[in-house]
Amino acid sequence: QVQLVQSGGGLVQAGESLTLSCTASGRAFTDYTMAWFQQAPGKERKFVATISGRDGLTDYADSVKGRFTISRDNAKNTVYLQMNSLKPDDTAVYYCAANRYSLAHATAISDFHYWGQGAQVTVSS
Repeated sequence: QVQLVQSGGGLVQAGESLTLSCTASGRAFTDYTMAWFQQAPGKERKFVATISGRDGLTDYADSVKGRFTISRDNAKNTVYLQMNSLKPDDTAVYYCAANRYSLAHATAISDFHYWGQGAQVTVSS
């Protein structure tokens, strides 16, 4: 069983930056495709960014392209989400997720086997 432990999050003003981290247990992190999702109050969870396991291929939701960057440090079993130029619409609980099979271009909730506990990001105007 893989555990994902998130850190980061908090309250920032519009235009500021924030970095989220997610550390995975287990030895096969290099094989995992990792992703970030967001869930705003009263809304469905939706895809933000993903990075595949071995190739490091990335995909982003249109709403965050050019502002958010997903990256991974396989030596630390950790994936990051660097969020710049934050907007009030980015306010949500952010979840990291892992797919066991290095699936490329994974963007659907059903693609992922493990989930982090979530971290609140609040952007004030």
